Amino acid sequence: MKSKRILATLLAAVLAFPAAACTKKNDNSSSSSSGGTNAKQTEVDIFQFKVEISDALQKAAQTYMDANPGIKINIDTVGGGDDYGAALKAKMQSGTKPDIFNIGGPQDLRDWDGRLEDLSDQPWVANAVEGTLLAVSENGKVYGLPYAIEGYGLIYNRAIFETAGISTDGLNTFDGIEAAMKSLKAKIDDGSLKEKYPALEAVFELPAKETWVTGLHTLNLALTNEFEGPIDAFEAGTVEFTHADALKSLIDLQAAYTKNAGDLGKLNAVDYATQVGSGLATERVAMIQQGNWIYGEVATVDEDVARNLDMLPLPLKGVVEDSIPVGVPMYWCINNESSAPEKEAAKDFLNWLYQSEEGKRIIVEEFGFIPAFTNYEDLTPSDSLGRAVKRYADAGKTMPWVFMGFPTAWGQEVFGANLQKYFAGEMTWEDLLADARTKWEEARKDVTGGGSSSAAESSGAASSGTSSAA
Repeated sequence: MKSKRILATLLAAVLAFPAAACTKKNDNSSSSSSGGTNAKQTEVDIFQFKVEISDALQKAAQTYMDANPGIKINIDTVGGGDDYGAALKAKMQSGTKPDIFNIGGPQDLRDWDGRLEDLSDQPWVANAVEGTLLAVSENGKVYGLPYAIEGYGLIYNRAIFETAGISTDGLNTFDGIEAAMKSLKAKIDDGSLKEKYPALEAVFELPAKETWVTGLHTLNLALTNEFEGPIDAFEAGTVEFTHADALKSLIDLQAAYTKNAGDLGKLNAVDYATQVGSGLATERVAMIQQGNWIYGEVATVDEDVARNLDMLPLPLKGVVEDSIPVGVPMYWCINNESSAPEKEAAKDFLNWLYQSEEGKRIIVEEFGFIPAFTNYEDLTPSDSLGRAVKRYADAGKTMPWVFMGFPTAWGQEVFGANLQKYFAGEMTWEDLLADARTKWEEARKDVTGGGSSSAAESSGAASSGTSSAA
């Protein structure tokens, strides 16, 4: 598929570097160029989804404000399992509409039509990696700045596998990964790893409570091999589930190696924190499906564990078994209903954050991002998971994200929610697929003839929720 080959090539090129206020702001306050501690400030409200960068973003905003005393930045973060799309809708309907917020792609572009500031004239546009702006472009105009480039797969603790005598080098097939998981489970069950890893109780953790993990990220693996890309998915009147059997095999494999394998309904109580912070980071489990964005959280718990993390491919049996999905998690956009000073200050902050020398350093070193821009020549991923994503990109072993082209909330509220019923024994796999197909077709009929800003008033944005989201 042409779009997928282009994405892999572009990602390889960009990664192969060398070494909130409760009242509305004063519309007549000063712009970013005005100074003086006694001057009225222009306030910029940011409503963003990525919890992993919350503290670093606050710190970056303070650095910017110190240099621009005429601007005050307020940051509100909703994500990490909470429904950012629903929260954004509520925020927009409140009296404190954000000046900067996040959208994910074609469906969000439709949902928030009429609310998005045209950013085509911004200096960062010329430096964006080719292809990364397609999902937020329409009629020749650009409406979003890409957060970063991210990849996800089967993240595992290399040290645990090495201690168990299981080689992961060159492990790039479904059957090979299943065999490795089976061998590790045997070592856990016979107690031979207990002395070195006393907390280790299972090979895998599956957070079925987090429907963005299952209904967006896992499902993406099948649908990115059905659709050409997010725009193709967005324009599709139906979903065939061409690779449904392979998708089921992957989901069942993950569930079978959790501690809840004998009672899958209990997976519906497993959340992101249990999977990452008290799962992989504490060496209670050896492997999870997640992305490079988790590195900082794991490092906060245990730096040694974080340094031992690596990424295996996410295998769709018989389809694509040696690659990982890579894409842009979200885009920064600006509310075109904000005042002129607010919009100007918002644009200035985003330009500073992503294009100034200090901002670029923050993006890579403090946010831990893989930049979606070509002018970061001297900055390269330093953490183990960032390097892993780079390794797959360099090898051309990547697949695009199409879940931002799903109907609004469909991935989480339909497929993800029904998967919970599947685990609980309340819905068959066949019924799950049939219901998801029906709901997709119904959603597409609802938007026939185009959308408007009113769409956002009645449904949440189709965001990743992460970090997630990641």
